[in-house]
Amino acid sequence: MTWQPFYTGTGEPPERRVELSAPPPWREFPRRSLHQQFVPPQGLVEAVNAALVLRRPLLVTGPAGSGKSTVIEQVAAELDLGTVLRWHITSRSGLTDALYRYDALGRIHAQRLEGPGGSDDIGPFLRMGPLGTALLPSDRPRALLVDEIDKSDLDLPSDLLDVLERGEFEIPELARYGRDVVAVREWGGEDLHEVRRGRVQCTEFPFIVMTSNGERDFPAAFLRRCIRFTMPMPTPETLLRVVAAHLGADAARSEAAGELVGAFVERLTAGEGLAVDQLLNAVHLLAGSAAPDEERRQAVVDLLLRELSRV
Repeated sequence: MTWQPFYTGTGEPPERRVELSAPPPWREFPRRSLHQQFVPPQGLVEAVNAALVLRRPLLVTGPAGSGKSTVIEQVAAELDLGTVLRWHITSRSGLTDALYRYDALGRIHAQRLEGPGGSDDIGPFLRMGPLGTALLPSDRPRALLVDEIDKSDLDLPSDLLDVLERGEFEIPELARYGRDVVAVREWGGEDLHEVRRGRVQCTEFPFIVMTSNGERDFPAAFLRRCIRFTMPMPTPETLLRVVAAHLGADAARSEAAGELVGAFVERLTAGEGLAVDQLLNAVHLLAGSAAPDEERRQAVVDLLLRELSRV
């Protein structure tokens, strides 16, 4: 793109209506997968294949914006594993919600509305969670992203161990229910899956990618059940390949891109916290033919490449 200052700060509308330029590919909506633009670093392909063959989760550690969560999109597209299921972790995330959700209050309300003799079908008030959906019986493995697992409380990694080892879990509300078979909706869709006697047992262990920003340590029992990979420090060559994949070869060959990449790597080497998508933002704005003057250009660089650990 070429630099275009749409906003002038005068508060006066222009004579002609201003048309904004097209957004960068990673900010188009509805969001689309960027798996074709992802450039796996050295060693990641081997780690993915090890996780696939051994049916183990892949724990990918690295700084924000290093492409950790894009790995699974590329694998799912290449191996036809379907839509990626996503479980974004917060400090309040618990294992049960990832397995299934039960709307007990909604069921009680429906029973009161229908009165005596009304339907007592529990199915409409249950929905599988992202992990529960990934463990449903299927012909092919499902792909599950467990994003930022280091944000969880201390017990969650240990709570996951039994489910990931056995590949099954129980829904107590269905185990106590009067019918043996209940149809339950999957996560992120309306497809129904039959659950028998309250137990879900996978037939193909899902391909699971867990991401971590490296902000905490995990129990040894959890780590030994994972294939672990740490995203390496990017080099100018790898970053220019990323720029080319997202913005085209011409942008990657531009003088502005080379300067930005060189300064970016220097700052990373010095220990600053920066994300690759910050670099892409800067190249997208400043590698065009109508770049701003030097003073304004530096202001844009300072704005877009601010160190992440600072306010």
